[in-house]
This record gives sequence, structure tokens and C-alpha cells, in this order.
Amino acid sequence: MASPWTGIIEDARHYPSPHNSQPIVVRVEDDRTATVFYDLRRGLPAESFGIPFGHVCAGVFLAGLEVVARAHGFTVQERLDHAEMDFGRLDGAADDHLHRLGSVRLRPRAVTADDREALARFLARRTSRRPYDATLVDDAAIEAASAIATVAGQRFRTTSDRATVDEIVRVNQETLFDDLQHDAVHDEILHWLRFSKRQAATTGDGLSAETMLMPGPVLRFAMEHRGLWEAPGVGGVFKRVYLSTMRGVRQLGWLEGPFRTPAEYVEAGRVFMRIWLEFTARGIALHPFGTVITNPRSHAAFVRRAGVDESDGRMAWMLFRFGHSAPPPLANRRPAAAMTLGGAR
Repeated sequence: MASPWTGIIEDARHYPSPHNSQPIVVRVEDDRTATVFYDLRRGLPAESFGIPFGHVCAGVFLAGLEVVARAHGFTVQERLDHAEMDFGRLDGAADDHLHRLGSVRLRPRAVTADDREALARFLARRTSRRPYDATLVDDAAIEAASAIATVAGQRFRTTSDRATVDEIVRVNQETLFDDLQHDAVHDEILHWLRFSKRQAATTGDGLSAETMLMPGPVLRFAMEHRGLWEAPGVGGVFKRVYLSTMRGVRQLGWLEGPFRTPAEYVEAGRVFMRIWLEFTARGIALHPFGTVITNPRSHAAFVRRAGVDESDGRMAWMLFRFGHSAPPPLANRRPAAAMTLGGAR
């Protein structure tokens, strides 16, 4: 009899991750139990808050796993460790790259039609970097997102003020070029870029030129010759291509809440994923502006413009554009075997 993990992992591998790095690894212990790890080699430690967002990614994965498991006839019981991630381990033993997140156990339950619909939404979810159509989303969607956040002790805020939206979009664009002037961040991003469909399909991960809506040769040249970005002509072309994908942005949303410990990072990730799936169910596109959060100068500019209160351990830790767009290209995923360590699958 096949292990239930076979189908669950096959579906769960479609979770979103920063740079589409897909760092979650699962070791199947038996037909009901598995251990979940974070592969430090696939993390993003060069960026400010890159390490906390490893735990956010874990929370995103666990929220997706819950949805997937229910559609396969199980609830998930977790025993999480919440230990800090130590990327310094990568400087030691070559095989010491798996950070243990905890264990999960499956409990049988009856599958409902709602469970199957939730799985369909999970599998349909995509990051849309396409231009948006400049229409506002329905108030009911805002209320639903706010309710999801409130239950978890978070606050969902949004703005459709034209000047504020335009200013934060401008900050996001400038942040990209500012970050890439830093060698460590530049090298990290370059590592995850895929400049052709063939390369993206071969690796099954990373940020493909196709999903970023950029011609591969233009993206490669710009990334490998960042010193020319301020030169007449070359830099302007790249910036215009990038900015063309930001047309039609009418609304921005962000999440504020506790963001000081691994446990809080994980719970933050769950909230974000649940809101993303709620938006997907309503036909709403979403695209995180991660660099605005992780770049200290840009984060401060966003906080000032949006009127965010980050006192008492709370932080605006997630920012995204949302609205309506044409379906975006499908990002590649590594096969289930690539995120599974031994055991019966």
C-alpha cells in the first residue's frame, strides 16, 4: 500500500518561497510521521532579515501542508523546534546544512468538497509580476484578509491612495538597484536567476526571466554588468523594462504584527499564506515587495509614508501589491523526490 506522503509531498511542493529557492526538505519516518527541515544552502542570508524569512517560509510551507493534507484525508499535528537558524554551519562540515524545523504527524479525517476546493486554490496560486489593470478589489476581500490577520494577532492594512502607492512603488524600484550594488546580495540574487526556459526547467527552481517578464539576454547582461546601470542608454533600458511590469498598481497591502522570534516568524508566514489563498479564491493577484522590507533604508521610507507604528516588538514585515492581472507564467518546481530524504514515499 502506497504511503500517503507520496501524494501529499507531490502537492505540497508547490508552496511559494523567496526567489523560488524551495528550501524545505522532508524526511518521511513512517506512513504517518515526517521530519521537516530547512536546507540552509537554499536560504538568503545576505539580505537584512533574510534569516528570519527562512522561518517565514517555513510557516508558509506548513500552512500549505495543512491545506494539502486535508484534501488527502488527514489533519496535521505539529511539534516545532523554533530554534534559531545558524547559517555559519555552512562554513563547517559539508553535510551539516539541514536545520530541523520539527516533526509533523498525520491524523485521518473525512475529506469534504471544501477541502478539495482549497487544494485547487493552493495549486492554482501564483506570483503575478504582470501589469495590473488599475481596478480596486472588492471590499469583501479586504475584510476577509483583515479577519484572517486579526485571528492570528496580526493587522492587515492597505492603501489605494495614488500618491502613496506611486511613492512606494518607486521605492521598490530604487531598492532593487540599490541592493544589487552590494556584492553579497548581488551574488545571492545572481545565483537564483534563470535566464532561459531551458535553464529554469533544468534546475526546477529560481527566478526565471519568463516569470519576471524580462528578456533573458537583457536580464543576464544587466545583472552581469551592473556597473553600467548608471550609464546612458543601457541602465535606462533595463529600468524601463522593469518598470513596465509595474503598470496599473492601484493597491498595496501589508501585514503588521509580532516579529521578534522564530515562533513569531513561523506564525507570520502562516498568516500570509492564508491571505494569499483567500485572494486566489477571489481571483486576486499578488506580488510581494520583499526588498522594501529587507532593505533598512527602504523599510524606513515605507514606514514613514504608510504611517506604520513599529513599537512594542511589532513590525511591518510583509508588503505586496495586489489586484487583477492576466495569468502569470508558471514557475518551475523541483520534483517531490528532490525535497524528500529517504523513507517510504
